[in-house]
Amino acid sequence: MNRREFIRGASAFGFPMIFSGCATAYRANETVQMAAIGCGGRPADDMRGLEKAGAKFVALCDVDLKRSEAMRKAHSAVPFFSHYRTMLDKMDRDIDAVLIGTPDHWHATMAVECLKRGKHVQCEKPLCQSFSEMESMLKAAKENPKLVTQAMNQGHAFDTIRDFREWIEAGLIGEVTEAHIWCPAVYSYMDDLAELKKKWEVPSTLDWNQWQGPVPHRPYYPKYCPGTWRCWTMYGCNTLGDWSCHLMDPIFWTFGFGLPLSVQADVVGSWRPEVHGDTFPKGVKTTFCYTKPDGKPFKLVWYDGVACKDVPKPSQYLDDMKYFPPYNSKEARAGRNWMCNGAFVYGTKGVIEYGHHGANFLRLLPDRTLEKMRADNALPPRKYERIPGDAPDDKPYIEFVRAVAGGPKVGSDFVYAGAMTQCSLLGVAALFDSGKKLVWNASAGRFDGSTPANGRLNLPRLSGW
Repeated sequence: MNRREFIRGASAFGFPMIFSGCATAYRANETVQMAAIGCGGRPADDMRGLEKAGAKFVALCDVDLKRSEAMRKAHSAVPFFSHYRTMLDKMDRDIDAVLIGTPDHWHATMAVECLKRGKHVQCEKPLCQSFSEMESMLKAAKENPKLVTQAMNQGHAFDTIRDFREWIEAGLIGEVTEAHIWCPAVYSYMDDLAELKKKWEVPSTLDWNQWQGPVPHRPYYPKYCPGTWRCWTMYGCNTLGDWSCHLMDPIFWTFGFGLPLSVQADVVGSWRPEVHGDTFPKGVKTTFCYTKPDGKPFKLVWYDGVACKDVPKPSQYLDDMKYFPPYNSKEARAGRNWMCNGAFVYGTKGVIEYGHHGANFLRLLPDRTLEKMRADNALPPRKYERIPGDAPDDKPYIEFVRAVAGGPKVGSDFVYAGAMTQCSLLGVAALFDSGKKLVWNASAGRFDGSTPANGRLNLPRLSGW
């Protein structure tokens, strides 16, 4: 029996958990051993969070030597690989779980393979790039129910998302009818498309073919990576795909939403897919229509980029407050909600505003913040368990490590987060038939009467990757 099999067997027999200092949970005399696929930028933060929660990295993989340099130096004794399958083959017996921190277009391929190899998976968001990829990830997760999966919409582990749901269920704003969510990030290179025709030299520190992987290969362009892949339709999923998992999460969890009844994407500006289809628009307003569990309608409206100028401001909003600058980053940084993302949730008795991750900066308009409600002893009774840990940013990693070690399940696993992912990917698909209300046919798994939008649901992939 190898160490991975021992951990699983110990979990089945209910060996005791250990809670220490930062409330980390792990099995006695055993440490969750992890591999990282992608270890520069955001994945480096994930690695530090997992290590703080008690995990140990025993293998690293990256195709960008420059981007991964800091973490390679910090883990100089850990084997480093340039190909993830080579790492999984050689280190199989030592790896319990895998952190996937690659660009979006690699997530599904890697996650499915890791699950089939018996590894727990923590995957950066968005979970994948196309609707059909999410289907394959859900299938793999359901076929391996004993394995832990976690999407890194980290706010789902925060206390504030639980506060939000408790406020809604306590009726603080009455019957909830709609939500307006904004994120001013612009993921567009419309003004740079001519540069794609030029020849660019691939950096010696980057394995460009391996970076592209399953996506049909094209010549290198320095604005494809690092990070900026999100702005390109062949690699990313626009602002909606990147941020919806954070900003929609409180609403999806509270009402148990899945796929919408209909979607309409209204582009702001001159973007046309036949001309600018390599990149995304500078702004989009996307409307999702739902039915709540009680049978009543619910409208969720998403604004990104330059479309944020059209976010309606509630009548309860005080003009002298700086928490709502929908498209003015300078003003945003002067206020508490400096990331300039957020949501207004409307009810028949009031409006709740929250911020960019896990319903942080929660308040009942006009000025009833969480802190004020607590000071006035006006908070509803707690109904939902809080994740251990003093700092909010520590909680998702503590949650993952203790789940791998046999503790409680994570909240945002592939099944839960997959619904949000597919919802946002329907919004991205609707871009390609913008200005129309597209009805989603759940039984057929496609939009009714929209060839352009349906074409985005299943992206081309190369075999052998």
